[in-house]
Amino acid sequence: MWFKLAVVALVFLSASCSAKKTDPTVQVYSRHPGEYGKENVLICYVSGFHPPDISIKLLKNGVEIPNSKQTDLAFEAGWKFHLTRYVEFNPKSGEHYSCSVSHMGADPKIFMWEPDM
Repeated sequence: MWFKLAVVALVFLSASCSAKKTDPTVQVYSRHPGEYGKENVLICYVSGFHPPDISIKLLKNGVEIPNSKQTDLAFEAGWKFHLTRYVEFNPKSGEHYSCSVSHMGADPKIFMWEPDM
């Protein structure tokens, strides 16, 4: 009897957790207004997602930029999470910068940086 009750409780808990999956909101921007040839910081802010199983990459022309850093995982009200990944960069004309985000092992979605130039 207790075993059956435990199984039912586990199934219910599992179903309620998966029902709360929330896709992330992604913003890609630079610390300063974009200027070609000027040092800047490329930032990818990912928020409002649950569960916290997420992968974030910063890309230059489709290739991951080395030495990027990521903040610690933090949560907001309602157990939604947020993260920031960032890297110093020096944009040049013709280069394309973006942020790749994969939540819960899904195929990555690409979000482009739009310079203010």
